[in-house]
Amino acid sequence: MQTQSTATTPLEDNVQVTNNAGYAVLKTLRNYGIDTIFGIPGTHNLEFYRHLAPLGIHPVTTRHEQGAGYGADGWAQQKGLPGVVITTSGPGLLNALSAAGTAYCESRPLIILSPGVPEGEEFADIGSLHETKDSTAAAGAIVQWSRRVHSATEAVAAVHDAFEIFRYGRPRPVHIEVPLNILESLSDCPEDLLQARPRRQGAQADATSLATAVQLLKAAQNPVILAGGGSIPAGAALAALAEALQAPVVTTLNGKGAVPESHPLALGSDIRLPAAQQLCNRADVLLVIGSKVGESELWGGNITPSGPVIRVDILASQANKNLASDLALIGDSAAIVTQLLHEIGSPERPVVNLAPVREELRNQARALSPELSRIAEEAAAVLPSNTIVGGDSSQITYLGTASFIPQEFPHSFLYTPAYATLGYGLPASIGAKIAAPERPVVCIVGDGALMFAVQELITAVEQRLDLVVVCVDNGGYAEIRSNEADRGIPAVGVDLVQPNWAALATAFGGTGHAITRAADFAPTLHAALQGRGLHVLHVPVSLFNAAS
Repeated sequence: MQTQSTATTPLEDNVQVTNNAGYAVLKTLRNYGIDTIFGIPGTHNLEFYRHLAPLGIHPVTTRHEQGAGYGADGWAQQKGLPGVVITTSGPGLLNALSAAGTAYCESRPLIILSPGVPEGEEFADIGSLHETKDSTAAAGAIVQWSRRVHSATEAVAAVHDAFEIFRYGRPRPVHIEVPLNILESLSDCPEDLLQARPRRQGAQADATSLATAVQLLKAAQNPVILAGGGSIPAGAALAALAEALQAPVVTTLNGKGAVPESHPLALGSDIRLPAAQQLCNRADVLLVIGSKVGESELWGGNITPSGPVIRVDILASQANKNLASDLALIGDSAAIVTQLLHEIGSPERPVVNLAPVREELRNQARALSPELSRIAEEAAAVLPSNTIVGGDSSQITYLGTASFIPQEFPHSFLYTPAYATLGYGLPASIGAKIAAPERPVVCIVGDGALMFAVQELITAVEQRLDLVVVCVDNGGYAEIRSNEADRGIPAVGVDLVQPNWAALATAFGGTGHAITRAADFAPTLHAALQGRGLHVLHVPVSLFNAAS
């Protein structure tokens, strides 16, 4: 497939052009701070790969391009830079598009680089290697934009344009296709254009809207902050604003850790639970920062505050998305939160006691799944506070770890709540560990989800990572089994045959642990965290059903 090496290319045999378009693109990326890429080398993308080692860029070869995209996402969340994926043409690019769809849905920065057919051979239908009807359009249907460039200078300009979006707009994936004859030819791009562009200050709110927001917030007796993924750039200023207002902070799952979850005003990422929604609805001012308040986060609930809604977002188009705003502050969340904090100052306010709400949230979360809650709580008891937790569209994630493993730092809970894909957790955890080797990383996913990306266990071994994977086994696709039962459909296609997970881990070069008693789970997890290399724990949910 993409490793095939018998096709001809525009270059004559043994001709090497080191200052080609591939070099220009990668040099530009390196100047922006990119030191790692994810992908699979193939016949047509080798003039990207040629330049990695000389530029000091580490290649991570996943075993599927979807894993490359999710690995790049996990890496990007730790680095504060876009993930970069290099695919080959045709199947390589198309294999990465599920990851691109995830990045688009969850507003994550991602650059996909791919070669394309030489200029003049578009839509030729001549049976060339990896021939695809229109790969640029295929990607363009998924990503923010997809460009087929016609020179090295155009390719470099596309990289700069991508960073413009990532820095000052809503971060979403882009695709840059470089025709083979351009990729392999001498670059026409001057060296000075390869330099990273300096970062500008983020856009502030206009003075009139800001003044109105400050007036509303100062007068509020019961303000609440709902923080989404777009609030994370505000950093410590968000917690400071909450303190100034004595406003409880509820986050979405993408916003988890925007305020440290040990903070007295933090209520975690449980906006999907009734107690959190009721808190928002009692607010006499609800300040929504960087969230589209999507249905996937609300689980059928409603946000209908009794008072005005102030929304902070980078895009005006989001101001009334799903929840109408009475006032919109459009601009960079870091800049606007800082503006609000400066204008509000440090007023005297009574300290809010959130202990009853916090307890109600935990009780509601436990009621959803007592056994998965217990697994997550036992894991939380042994995980260091700086642990990065990888999740998936698994019940253990949205019924367990999301509620019961608190996070002190943003981007420490790797998940895709809206796109809700399977196969994300393991490669995203690998990418995060590569980016942050000093932090513990634990991937806790269901058996169905892990099978979507099981081949990436060897990537973790190959990269010599210390990584713990917890496979919470409910016998297949338990959520869909429940959905079928709700519709009166007998279980079909959801009860899955399981491998010997511990033996599988050993076969991949890791250490497998078969948990046979509920009491053994936490001690084994603790020991695995102290160990080296890959550790896979197989944890049947049935053990905790019996123990409940």
